[in-house]
Amino acid sequence: MLAEYFPILLFILVGLAVGAAPMVLGWLLAPHRPDPEKLSPYECGFEAFEDARMKFDVRYYLVAILFILFDLEIAFLFPWATVISDIGMPGFLAMMLFLAILVVGFVYEWMKGALEWE
Repeated sequence: MLAEYFPILLFILVGLAVGAAPMVLGWLLAPHRPDPEKLSPYECGFEAFEDARMKFDVRYYLVAILFILFDLEIAFLFPWATVISDIGMPGFLAMMLFLAILVVGFVYEWMKGALEWE
């Protein structure tokens, strides 16, 4: 019974080793020479000049939300493309409706100027 779970355990252990080994090797082999430039706070290539709790323009959040929205919706195309021969015409029409709604949302955002950066 437990022998059936051995490949899963092996997969998890190899994954952890692949993730941890480069970090451990980097920490062991990297030169440790800190200086003020390396220890200074770094943000967008220049020194921090205001409070961290300052207000940001809403366009940063809007672009991020739009990216996540369209990226996740496009991710639905991959499983659909793998089973398109099995689902037939109803599945094709359902995806075309989904893509039409996606395009309408994209055109709406474009017309509202959400994609413009001043």
